[in-house]
Amino acid sequence: MGPTQTLASFAADLNYAALPASVKAKMVDLTLDYFRVASIGERLPWSTWARDYTRQNAGVGTAPLLFSAQQVDPASAAFLNSVYAGSIDADDVHVGAMLHPGCIVFSAALAVGSSRNMSGEQVLAAVVAGYEVMIRIALGIQPSHFKRGFQSTATCGVFGAAVAAASLIFNGADRSKRIAQSIGLAASTCGGLTQFYHSESTVKRLHAAQAASAGVRAALMVEAGFSGPTDILEGQDGFVRAYADAVDFSLMTQGLGTLYHCTEVAIKPHACSARVQSAVEAASDLCRQHNIDAHSITGIVLGIPKVIQGRLTSNQPNDLQAAQMSAPFSVALAICKGGPKGFALNIDDFENNLASPLVRHLTRLVDCVVDEEVEKTSSTESVSARVTLTLATGERYTALVLAPMGSVSRPYALADHLSNADRQLGQRYPAEKVAAFLDGVMDLPSLHHVRELTALID
Repeated sequence: MGPTQTLASFAADLNYAALPASVKAKMVDLTLDYFRVASIGERLPWSTWARDYTRQNAGVGTAPLLFSAQQVDPASAAFLNSVYAGSIDADDVHVGAMLHPGCIVFSAALAVGSSRNMSGEQVLAAVVAGYEVMIRIALGIQPSHFKRGFQSTATCGVFGAAVAAASLIFNGADRSKRIAQSIGLAASTCGGLTQFYHSESTVKRLHAAQAASAGVRAALMVEAGFSGPTDILEGQDGFVRAYADAVDFSLMTQGLGTLYHCTEVAIKPHACSARVQSAVEAASDLCRQHNIDAHSITGIVLGIPKVIQGRLTSNQPNDLQAAQMSAPFSVALAICKGGPKGFALNIDDFENNLASPLVRHLTRLVDCVVDEEVEKTSSTESVSARVTLTLATGERYTALVLAPMGSVSRPYALADHLSNADRQLGQRYPAEKVAAFLDGVMDLPSLHHVRELTALID
C-alpha cells in the first residue's frame, strides 16, 4: 500500500483501549488545553464575525457550538469551534510539522461524534487518528511546504479533520477504503497561504476553521457517494507534487502504531508563534534575574534558526496578527510586560501594547541573526533562542533557552492544565459547573455519549 492507504488503514484499526498510557495521558492534557484556548478565543472580535457568518449559513443539525445551547450541522460546528480554538495563536503545536492540530481535530471529532451520539472513547480514538495523520503528512513535506508559502495548519489540517470525521462515520469491511477516499477528497480542498506574514489581514484567524469544516465535509460527501483518489498523497499529480518541492514519504508511515507523534505536541504559554516561545522566555528570564529596566536597554540581539528569517522577524508589525507573528515584537513585549517565572503573554497583552512607544522602540532595536547553536539545538519538538541585552551602562547579558515551557522536554503537569482550564472557564461559569466539566474531561473515555461533556458548558 502507498502512504495514503497505509494511513487510512492505521486510522481504521486504531483502538483507544489499546493505546499506550502515554498517549492517553497526553489526550487529557490536550483536551483540557483545547477547551481553555477555545474559551479565550470565543470572546474575541473575529469570533463574533464567525458566529454571524455561521448564523446566516449553517444548516440544521445536532452538533453543538461550544459555550452555547445552539446546535447546527457538523461542518458548521467544526468551523466555528475551530475559530474559537485556533485563531488566537495560543493553541497546541507540533513544531516539526509546523502546524496546530488540536483546534482542528478536536473540533471535527466533537462535531461529528456529538451529532451521531458517539462515545467518549470513540471520539478520542478519532482524535488520535486525526493528530497522527495530520502531523505525519506535514512532517513528510516540511520545510519545503512552508518555504513555498503554505501554512500546513490549513493545508494538512483538512487531512486531520477528514480522518477524524471519517473514523467516526464509517464502519464495516470497507472502513479503511472510505477513510482513504475521504483523505483523497479532502486534498482537493487544501488551501492556506502565508502572505499574512507580510500583509495586513485577518485571514489567518480562519485557516484552522476552513480546514476543520472542509475535512468534515469531505467525509460527509464520501458518505453521500462521492470519492477521492486513494493515492492522493503519492500520486503523480497528487498533493505532494502540487504542494512541496521535497518529500520523505517514510516519515508519513514509519512507526505507525508504535510511534505516536501526538505525544510530541507542545502546549504554548504565549499567544505568539511557536518558534518564538523560547525567545520570549529568554528575554523575560534575563530581565527578571538581573532586574533590568526596559528603558535602560540600548541593544537586543536575537539568535534564531534560519527557517524563521524573513517570516517571523519583522521589526515593524502593522497589526495584531503581524505582532503575534513577530519575534522582535514578542521579545520587546516580554521585556516590558514580564513577570514572575512562568508568566504568559496573552492576546490582550499584544493588542493593548500594539501602539506602546516603549514596546515599539524595543522592537526596532531587535537584531535577528541566524545563530549556529540555535540552529543546531532546534528540533522537531522545540525551537531554541538566544537573547542578548546590552544596557546603557555597557553591561551585557545573554540567555539561551533550548526549549520553552510546554514543550516535550519541559512539559506542564496535569495539575497545571487543570488549574489553567479552571481559571479560564471560571470566568464564564460558577465553580461547581467548572468542576463538573473538568471531572467530565477526566472521565471522557468512559462517557457513553460525548455530548454529555459538551452539554456541561452549553
